[in-house]
Amino acid sequence: MTAPAPASVVTAHIGRPRIAIIQGFIGSMLMLVGSFGVGWLSLASRELRQVPAIIWLRFEPVGAVLSVLLLAVGGMLLVRSWLRLGQRLQGWGPETHRTILAATLAWAAPMCFALPLFSRDVFAYIAQGQVMVAGLNPYEDGYSQISNYLQIGADDLWAQSPTPYGPIFLWLEELVVRATGGQPDLSILLFRLLALIGVALCVYYVPRLAELHGVNPNRALWLTVANPLFLTNFVASIHNDSLMVGLAVAGLYFAAKGRYVTSILLVTLSIGIKPITLIFLPFIGLMWAGRDASWPRKFLYWAITAGMSLGILWILGILNGFGFGWVGALSTPGSVWIWYAPVGFLGMIVALTGDALGFDGWSWADVVHRIGTVVSLVLIAWFVLRGDHAHLIRRLALSLTAVVLLAPMIQSWYVVWLIPLFAVTGIRDDWQVKVLYFLVSFFMIYAISDQLDIFPYIELDLGTARQIAAVVGVAFAAYLVLLDPRTKTLFRGSRPTDQLPLSR
Repeated sequence: MTAPAPASVVTAHIGRPRIAIIQGFIGSMLMLVGSFGVGWLSLASRELRQVPAIIWLRFEPVGAVLSVLLLAVGGMLLVRSWLRLGQRLQGWGPETHRTILAATLAWAAPMCFALPLFSRDVFAYIAQGQVMVAGLNPYEDGYSQISNYLQIGADDLWAQSPTPYGPIFLWLEELVVRATGGQPDLSILLFRLLALIGVALCVYYVPRLAELHGVNPNRALWLTVANPLFLTNFVASIHNDSLMVGLAVAGLYFAAKGRYVTSILLVTLSIGIKPITLIFLPFIGLMWAGRDASWPRKFLYWAITAGMSLGILWILGILNGFGFGWVGALSTPGSVWIWYAPVGFLGMIVALTGDALGFDGWSWADVVHRIGTVVSLVLIAWFVLRGDHAHLIRRLALSLTAVVLLAPMIQSWYVVWLIPLFAVTGIRDDWQVKVLYFLVSFFMIYAISDQLDIFPYIELDLGTARQIAAVVGVAFAAYLVLLDPRTKTLFRGSRPTDQLPLSR
């Protein structure tokens, strides 16, 4: 009689994941086609504006409505495909790694050719690159100094604001603009290539960092990189956060492996993209100090870590002539608020109350926003100074969560900052993963119904287009949660995944 195989060598059964991959690919293709009608298209993109299919999708009411529907259905179908892929990969054995990579590639590929979706930031990158080429200081001169910034497509909201990006990304912006002459379509392709480098870094280092924490690497990869929020924000929207996160995760991996100089260099490069990852440095210092380190030893390694990173940034500041100008620009994204951010919502209530009483309510809201910032700093200090050494990256995740949740503005890509950190340290298959399912669904609905580029002179106004997208998104989400026999169990948790029907 043969003894049963040890649990460590039992392989997972894969329940026809190709079906979920194909469905996700169809969803991504629908988003691609929809992007031609309601994705962001620069006024300077003359060649694309002359394509007959794009003309019909953008400038005819029927074509614009069709584009909205395709984008909304495609985005929500991608969410369903991601959920179903997780159900079909039972056990998360080694053979599931290739399947997750295939899904990620299939779902991301159409997005690589889409017009920018859900964000106009990439056009701001082009405009800021032109600021650099013109020899201006982007920490003092907004891209309103560039005569054609509206034609490029950059958002007028940030036209007079200093850039919140670090010196590394400024150089990348300048490099792209010099290489393309500022031509938007070619510039977008190069910025998307930079974003894909960040995606590749996450693909490589997320499972390895998860393994070091005793967490299943394949499930961490599915939670992070195959995630629709990750793909839409980093590939379709082309946010530079992709490169920031990829470098930071790589830095954490090398810190966990004891290669601290390499770790600090990578995290410093990440800071040079967007300075928010400064928050990683004290935790890397604690890793370097070691378990049971005395307080003097901790302070010594904090000083060494900060000295090395800030020293590199100081040299970069000398090379570009802007010094630490990015420090003063850190508040730029925080100058606005949004209703679904807890602090933003509370600030709005306080402002309306103050106005109703005859006071300057929005000055009161500013106080609420500042209190949120102070509380987040207190929580960061708590997680830095208190906690188990073995849970340093989870403490880092909680610190960054405090920054995100207590800000008056929460963007979907801020949430994507958090997912890799929680995934590599373990997201339980209970309320924790259900929170992630909710966030992915909510932000996908919000994205597909928010930033749509609707031509203002056709018989479809922006408000109506958003309502159509929102109705489709909410209806699809309700179907997933309440009616779909395959996915509703994920939100209720009433049936184990190995008993789920695997058809369709």
